[in-house]
Amino acid sequence: MSPLVPRLAAVTLADAATSPDTAVDPALDTLRRVFGYEEFRAGQRAVVDTVVAGGDALVLMPTGGGKSLCYQIPSLVRRGTGVVVSPLIALMQDQVDALDALGVRAGFLNSTQDAEARHAVERAFVAGELDLLYLAPERLRLDATARLLGQGEIALFAIDEAHCVSQWGHDFRPDYLELSRLRERWPHVPRIALTATATQATREEIAERLGLTEAEHFVASFDRPNIQYRIVPKDGAKRQLLDLLRTEHAGDAGIVYCLSRASVEETAEFLTAQGIRALPYHAGLPAHVRARNQAAFLREDGLVVVATIAFGMGIDKPDVRFVAHLDLPKSVEGYYQETGRAGRDGRPSTAWLAYGLSDVVQQRKLIAASEGDAVHRRRLGTHLDAMLALCETVECRRAQLLNYFGQAGEPCGNCDTCLAPPESWDGTIAAQKFLSAVYRLDRERNQRFGVGHVVDILRGKVTPKVRQWGHDDLTVFGVGDDLGEGEWRTVVRQLLAQGLLAVEGSHGTLLLTDASADVLGRRREVRLRRDPERTRARAAATAKKKAAPDIELSAEDAEVFEQLRAWRAGVAKEQGVPAYVVFHDATLRAVAAARPAGLDELGTISGVGESKLAKYGAGVLETIGSQGS
Repeated sequence: MSPLVPRLAAVTLADAATSPDTAVDPALDTLRRVFGYEEFRAGQRAVVDTVVAGGDALVLMPTGGGKSLCYQIPSLVRRGTGVVVSPLIALMQDQVDALDALGVRAGFLNSTQDAEARHAVERAFVAGELDLLYLAPERLRLDATARLLGQGEIALFAIDEAHCVSQWGHDFRPDYLELSRLRERWPHVPRIALTATATQATREEIAERLGLTEAEHFVASFDRPNIQYRIVPKDGAKRQLLDLLRTEHAGDAGIVYCLSRASVEETAEFLTAQGIRALPYHAGLPAHVRARNQAAFLREDGLVVVATIAFGMGIDKPDVRFVAHLDLPKSVEGYYQETGRAGRDGRPSTAWLAYGLSDVVQQRKLIAASEGDAVHRRRLGTHLDAMLALCETVECRRAQLLNYFGQAGEPCGNCDTCLAPPESWDGTIAAQKFLSAVYRLDRERNQRFGVGHVVDILRGKVTPKVRQWGHDDLTVFGVGDDLGEGEWRTVVRQLLAQGLLAVEGSHGTLLLTDASADVLGRRREVRLRRDPERTRARAAATAKKKAAPDIELSAEDAEVFEQLRAWRAGVAKEQGVPAYVVFHDATLRAVAAARPAGLDELGTISGVGESKLAKYGAGVLETIGSQGS
């Protein structure tokens, strides 16, 4: 922190106040003139004031919470250029285009540029003609970049996606470790590190690794009330996904996450064959194909991207209506950040996950086979255990998410466990039966098998494999015929989730854990979740409730809104930018509802700043049939 600025008291973002005095308030004046917003969102003000005054800040805000304004406005208010360190090379052009539409002078330097473009940006920086400059972290390691920055005046350093510095985080990048040197080279330039997800442990590691231990910590609420969290038992995941898209999200833009590249390709082909336009995205595709598919997703309406987790960080598309997972995420942090890409515009959206026994087995196997020492594997196991607890909870999912990040949460009334509460039942005897079967196979006969074979033994099925190994003479043969095969697989899934079973080897053979003895010895009760039956009528009612718009439009206003969207699509195509760079849907809805009679009235609508009013105002008024100036 600058020695000229006293360290501010710790603050919770929701408690931050907004100054009403724009005459002596350049930050609020900039917010209104440039960005077209009347007031700061809860929490932004305190961060902006700290950085404008020269202080350091560590900011945790959910995706869509307005993190970028926390460094963009100080960059415009302070002398010099705000330098933004971001790993999002593929999105830097779109970020600069969005700022350009606002009249902000921005540029970037990364490996996608030719020498002429790079030199033009460098000259603009040295001449003081840039408000913001975006850099990839690896570029900061170059001596040439340090020399360049030394020739200009720097307003601040913003370190975006700061969780990348943490090995506790879900997207660790070694290049971020070098960023602690910024304080050594530029000791009086304020730094602001920002991320959408971080537990207390991750936050402490970010602060330590970036040299921000004396910085103010600003922690916003992680609650995204517009997102409906739903986790369903996996039963033909692609078919379940298709049903979700057809019944609740027809024509909507969305992201589908898969664990493997092959699954990405298969799912995209499946959806396309079913009449839903879907494009794949994974690291194995040629770079030009990835860039083309990402650009299409950002610029076109109603497109679905099927991707590995290589896709999505920094995606600013506001109208993503759903994020679906066909495989279990490795951590709650990863799940939260991925689902947070839905509903950035604040409108109702869905986070949907299909989860089954195979997911638990696969993730346990991946951890066992992962590179690294025992500490690393324990860390991975801790992350997975938290994710499994979220999947198996009988409580409100939103409240459990908030609790994971150290925040209190009440039942939301909008997640699946609130809308259709699952039952909890005493599964101790079922657990004892299954664990006993595994024990007898391992201890008595020195044999280990997978889930399916053990279930066949318990249900008394004389399969060729059971007969071959003589397992029909085990004392546990047939003792579990009170449960169906699907019910047993649900039991096993939860035993694995609770650490009462483990998997070993590439074939997923089962073995007991230290905790198994307490169940077999009748010293521990096992509570299991029974998933509720969800009727199509309930799902349809949920979808209808979820789809309600934030601004109610009459039939006539809705027609005007669609006309504005068509106009925006033409402008965006002509300029080669995503449609939301011109205006967000929320702004166009407000225009359609208000029908401004002239530029002065149009300028009062949220999201219409001075630059956009000058660039697009006449086109908007012409589209809605208004006259005046």
